Amino acid sequence: MPSVYTHKFDTPVFKGAVEIPTGIFIDGKWRDGSDGELIDVINPATGKVITQVSAGTKKDVDEAVVAAQRAFDTVWGLNCPGYERGKLLYRLAELLEKHQDEFAAVEALDNGKTFSWAKKADVTMSIGTFRYYAGWADKIQGNTIETSKDKIVYTTHEPLGVVGQIIPWNFPLMMLSWKLGPALAAGNTIILKPSEFTPLTALLAAKLTQEAGFPPGVVNIINGYGSTVGNAISHHMHIEKVAFTGSTIVGRKVLEAAAKTNLKETSLELGGKSPNIIFDDCDIEQAIDWTIHGIFWNHGQACCAGSRIFVHAKIYDKFLALFTERTKEIKVGDPFGNDTYQGPQVSQQQYDRIMEFIDSGKQQGAKVVAGGERWGTEGYFIKPTIFTETKNTMRIVQEEIFGPVGVVIKFDDDEDVVRQANDTVYGLAAAMFTKNIDRALKCSQALRAGTTWINCANQLHPQVPFGGYKQSGIGRELGQYALEHYTAVKAVHINLGHTP
Repeated sequence: MPSVYTHKFDTPVFKGAVEIPTGIFIDGKWRDGSDGELIDVINPATGKVITQVSAGTKKDVDEAVVAAQRAFDTVWGLNCPGYERGKLLYRLAELLEKHQDEFAAVEALDNGKTFSWAKKADVTMSIGTFRYYAGWADKIQGNTIETSKDKIVYTTHEPLGVVGQIIPWNFPLMMLSWKLGPALAAGNTIILKPSEFTPLTALLAAKLTQEAGFPPGVVNIINGYGSTVGNAISHHMHIEKVAFTGSTIVGRKVLEAAAKTNLKETSLELGGKSPNIIFDDCDIEQAIDWTIHGIFWNHGQACCAGSRIFVHAKIYDKFLALFTERTKEIKVGDPFGNDTYQGPQVSQQQYDRIMEFIDSGKQQGAKVVAGGERWGTEGYFIKPTIFTETKNTMRIVQEEIFGPVGVVIKFDDDEDVVRQANDTVYGLAAAMFTKNIDRALKCSQALRAGTTWINCANQLHPQVPFGGYKQSGIGRELGQYALEHYTAVKAVHINLGHTP
């Protein structure tokens, strides 16, 4: 039996002890990984190890698939009515709401995001997502289709079976809810791999699935590395679907593995380099508030971050001055501080990657008007950074940095700014600020992005689909659209006496 890690929080915003399992969760039981390997879990605010969790292996994935298939064939799938699945999902949401402070605290400890944002965004969104899909569980329906008087034809939407899910480190709990919610509502059983950087809230959530009453084998959580657990999930012949959220580079590998094995259903939510267009007729204060949220929320570690900020020439100087001033006022520091907005980046690896991008921008001639350097002496903190005087060929303009780094670009023509905004391999999201509704709708229509925000940014809701064009992915998360990726459509023909 693996150990339980107990962390005692004594902060201005949360006090109390939280017990977190450190094993892997298969068939309703906690156990060590099959080869006994452990993964260090690091507090990014200090750079120090706080605990270790078990690392799963291909053997563990194989055993989880057997357990998940058995559960699907006996107690889940078509053997568990939708209303029963909905009751369990709703119970899971209630339990998460009951323990929301603990989950927010663990997310802040493990990921580095602030406690306040973890509670307000990540935990709240996760609760809402489980509730939303609880409501869908008994409403996944087919249709009757008229063909002739001699036949009745109808369709059913059936669960796929055993589903593999791989989630990232930037929104660990939220991404878990986005994956589990629609898959469980549709009747699938699951093997989920959290990021090796941020496994703790997924393990806490596994405890809640037990308490909520999900049968053993329905939800299996296996910590591990992408090269082992992620690779095993992607290649497994008896996993019918894989859902991945992460980088475009890894997404290609997942898609390739699925194609080479059993052509499993694949959905991918990948990277972005989202444009944020500030037109000259905007409410400039509103635009600055949302632009800061668009790029610096979650420390810039968001696939939909508005990292390319296009500002109309008529208001460029005024906007840049105010935006720079506000950016320098952002409170960076302890994720449990009352007024902290930005905590550390998630890992040394991510810190180094972002700083390398910042250095490349400087070397290629871009101008730093805010930030551009480390904050503090320990942990993985980076000051919120703004570049100007960029060229479209620069890496900081074209590549996803996934950190608190934005580039501000001047424009003076609506059609040209749309062209520049679309000049990217990505197409996840876009934002714009204008008081002219005709301008907004015309621009929204022209942008090649799965989401466009008008006079806001980074707004997510369980009922609204999220996903991208081009190399930002395949398929959609959230809303009714996500259910399409977890069901198979079956057509049933009933002959009423007609002879061939």
